[in-house]
Amino acid sequence: MTGNRRPTIKTVAARAGVGRTTVSRVVNGSDLVSADARARVLAAIKELNYVPNSVARGLVTNRTDAVALVIPESESRLGSEPFFAALIRGVSGVLAESRTQLQLMLVRDQAERDQLTASVATRRVDGVLLVSVHSEDRLPGMLEEMGLPTVLAGRRDAGERLSYVNSDNVGGAAAAVRHLLEGGRRRIATVSGPLDMDVGRSRLAGWRSAHEEAEVPADELLVETGDFTEEGGRRAMRLLLERAPDLDAVFAASDLMAVGALAELRRRGRRVPGDVAVVGFEDSVLARHTDPPLTTVRQPVEELGRTMARILTDITRHGAPRQQVTLPTELVVRESS
Repeated sequence: MTGNRRPTIKTVAARAGVGRTTVSRVVNGSDLVSADARARVLAAIKELNYVPNSVARGLVTNRTDAVALVIPESESRLGSEPFFAALIRGVSGVLAESRTQLQLMLVRDQAERDQLTASVATRRVDGVLLVSVHSEDRLPGMLEEMGLPTVLAGRRDAGERLSYVNSDNVGGAAAAVRHLLEGGRRRIATVSGPLDMDVGRSRLAGWRSAHEEAEVPADELLVETGDFTEEGGRRAMRLLLERAPDLDAVFAASDLMAVGALAELRRRGRRVPGDVAVVGFEDSVLARHTDPPLTTVRQPVEELGRTMARILTDITRHGAPRQQVTLPTELVVRESS
């Protein structure tokens, strides 16, 4: 080439001896190209140092090569809960491989909801990854009506229509409570997650099913609802101890709530696990640094994020059908139980 003019798709096509459509197909990863033509195009791209124009490519493919990760939570929740950091790591790793831009959007009020709606309506993103889904949240339905590919972290209920990636919340919670029952505990309380979220209801269902399996009555007085925060776990533990001072174990539906429960038990002079055994859910970095180290249910949060991103990429780039995936969980026993 002469001068400093940037090579174009036409230049690459001429050098490779193919049409511009063939170059476009190679650039966009299409399988509708012969091996010989693909090799010649790739050689021309390397020789000319051609960089595809994302805007022009978007006009051809109707793609922006950008997806939104939507989290309807505050910055304080985003920064304090290890779940979100691990999820973002998983998502961003997969998207980086396909050179897809990740737009993080916190939706905390109507103005930010309107901003999201505008981005969706004008197709400034190819799809949406949606986290922290509540049953009555209108966002999933809105995205579905607009026909925008959407993948949820979790689901709204058992009849979810959209693509989602979930953890085995019922099975994981049941394993936690089964472990406590096998250890001789009989007054097992639980701090559930919000009951307007499937994850909260499912982990509570696991607490109940383990009791039923062991033929040990599940006392509903031993159920207190939390909000997945440390302060929520502390408050719930305080209320449980006031109602049932003879409880001998607690299953908290998140590690962060388990940390709050441990703090309240310590304040009340209860020994863990001597007086009260404690089990959490997630196996976040927090679990290894509590005193004592926390028994918990490991859910693969980074893998959850990676799977969400792969499903969305399959839909946006290859027209794949919706997928619904449930990842396994695993009990990790430490000194708190």
